[in-house]
Amino acid sequence: MQWQFWIIQTLNSVAFGGLLFLLSSGFSLIFGLMRIPNLAHGAFFMLGAYFGYTLLQLRLQFWPAAIVGGLGVGLVGAVFERLVLRRLAGNEQGQVLVTLGISFIIADVCLLVWTGDPMPLPAPQALRPPLRIAGYAFPTYRLVVLAIALVAALALYLLMERTRLGAMIRAGVDDMEMARAVGIPVSRLFTAVFLLGATLAGIGGVLGGPVLNAYPGLDTDMLPLALIVVILGGAGSLLGAFVGSFIVGFIYNFGIALMPDLAYFVLFLPMVLVLVFLPQGLFGRVQI
Repeated sequence: MQWQFWIIQTLNSVAFGGLLFLLSSGFSLIFGLMRIPNLAHGAFFMLGAYFGYTLLQLRLQFWPAAIVGGLGVGLVGAVFERLVLRRLAGNEQGQVLVTLGISFIIADVCLLVWTGDPMPLPAPQALRPPLRIAGYAFPTYRLVVLAIALVAALALYLLMERTRLGAMIRAGVDDMEMARAVGIPVSRLFTAVFLLGATLAGIGGVLGGPVLNAYPGLDTDMLPLALIVVILGGAGSLLGAFVGSFIVGFIYNFGIALMPDLAYFVLFLPMVLVLVFLPQGLFGRVQI
């Protein structure tokens, strides 16, 4: 029984880390490029979960619902960036405050539209039977979510390292002023990155629905985890978001299972240590 506990918790941690990557990868890119923590990112995740629930109620299949729900959240994010954040360019404090305000607005709209009851999102029928590995039963759906996260990580790597858009994003993260000087359309780049980040958060919300449900407060539960991932991994670092997601996934799951009274202490302690001794994060670049 003891071995079963460690194996199941390890698999749960890995699966949760994959879900966190879908949330934090876009957050990290937005943070790295725009130099602001998008405090509405957790609300985008929650909005994706509610969109997914509504689409499933409309008899749309689960996977199309995940894509449509994610794109819907991405569209909301792009409009928000173009109409609101664009007008606050250079005002970092104002941008932080307005993203916080938007997160509260989204939370209230979700409460008004979907009420305060938890909304369960059913997993696809084919993935509901547990998968048995070495005599242990494990939810098949969580393994599929992990596989999707790994595919998303590979796709983002290829986008960032093998495409012109990725080269422009990396140039903007490394030196925004120089990127502007060589003719990179940074304003359109902001919109593209914000759209991508919000879409990933929305898809993550739909995929996380069968595990977490859609409920008021989901945004405030997930946003701190995304912040910790970005701080651990380094702003703008895709590798940092990937590694940090699984580190936080393990700390979060084992912390709750082994020390529930100290779960947040165990979770936030590594973040504090990184901020003190390695402010740029594990894979972030030192600002000169």
